[in-house]
Parts: sequence; structure tokens; C-alpha cells
Amino acid sequence: MKYVRFKADSEVKYGILNGEQIQVLDRDRHYPLSEVDLLAPCQPNKIVCVGLNYLDHARELDMELPEEPVIFIKPATAVIGPEDVIKYPAVSSQVDYEAEIAAVIKREAKDITAQEAEDYTLGYTCFNDITARDLQDKDGQWTRAKSFDTFAPLGPVISTEVDPNDLQIQLFQNGSLKQESTTGQMIFKMEELISFISQIMTLKPGDVVATGTPPGVGSVQKGDQLEVRIEGIGGLINHVG
Repeated sequence: MKYVRFKADSEVKYGILNGEQIQVLDRDRHYPLSEVDLLAPCQPNKIVCVGLNYLDHARELDMELPEEPVIFIKPATAVIGPEDVIKYPAVSSQVDYEAEIAAVIKREAKDITAQEAEDYTLGYTCFNDITARDLQDKDGQWTRAKSFDTFAPLGPVISTEVDPNDLQIQLFQNGSLKQESTTGQMIFKMEELISFISQIMTLKPGDVVATGTPPGVGSVQKGDQLEVRIEGIGGLINHVG
């Protein structure tokens, strides 16, 4: 199934996407996809992200592989949905895209094993880890660079029927392919990451675990269109303003 969160009739609703139709959860009501506004598919308490988690990206940067995941957090205030505008901060001169697959947590998870992780996961979605790279380099740590409002595009759906460790992942900038890899290149697999994070902090329903980006990270300009496209999930389109 593909779960969506959307606005129709001046109300926020949840539904299941079937082709071009949305069936409202727990109601015998349908909406044409073309007549609703898709929102970010969940409202996370936190977004836990992973740095340097693709073998081909590590080779691109000529960096040693991490012995365990390197994690950081984006605030919930950074979340935007499909077609929303990524705002270019006035204090930055280099903003980058990073295409990622992300898991959405289904129920509270604490100290779970990798084997248990799937039972705590609702499904998977597209994520764009927008980063003010110049501020990341200047600060020597990542909080400011990763946390601006609009720096966590998420969506368009939560897909429940894909293998998160074996999907094509791409990013298109103004229609031009910039990133292309497979989630099979992830150093730490999805279930390992969810388990690892749950040993540190409690994951709540709706929380998002983003898993790192493949090679080809690059900078954006105002007016750009960005699309994160993941096999079996769909395309997340945002514009830079």
C-alpha cells in the first residue's frame, strides 16, 4: 500500500493511494489525486539522519568506511511536503541536495534488534537532506547547516511493499540526472540503522529515519526544481526559492 496525507475540503486527511484515486482511511470516501494537495506523509517528532552510508559515496570522497553509523537530527520544523518550496537561507552561499530513502516508524521502538525493526516500521518514503554546506564547514558540526526551516522535504507517499535495501535511488535537478545508485550500496542496512538508533533514543510513531545519500551531491540555485525518485515509492518534487 501507499499511504498519503493530504488536504481536501479544508481538512487534513489520511488515505491510501490507488492509481490516481485516494481512499480516505476508515471511510467510504474517495478523492481524485488531481483535486487534493499532498502533504508530507507523516508528522515526525524528530528526523534521525545518517552520514556517509553509501559505499560508492565513500569511494567518491576517498574516505574510510565508518565502523558504526554517524547520526544527527533534523527538527520537525524543517519538514515540508511535495511541491513545497525549499527556502534558500540568506546567510548561506552554498546549499546542497542529498537524495535519501527514509523509514517511517509505526510504533514506539526502544532497544530493538535488527530482526525486530521491520515490525516497528510503517513503510518507506523519499527524503531530501538539504544542507547549507558552507555553514557545515564553518561550524565544524552539522546542526545549523541541516536545520533550517524547509530543509527536510519528505514524501510523496509511505510505501509498505518495497525492500528498502534493494531499490534504485536517483536525484534530478531541473530534469538532469545528478545522483544515481541503489540502496544495496548502503553500508548499514535499514534494519541495522533503526536498531542502532533505538539503542540511543526512543523512536516514536511518525518519526523518520533517513539513511544517507549516494554519490553526486551538488549545489542548488534559486529557481531549481529537485526530484528525489526512488523505485517503488515515487518522486518527491520541490522547488528552491
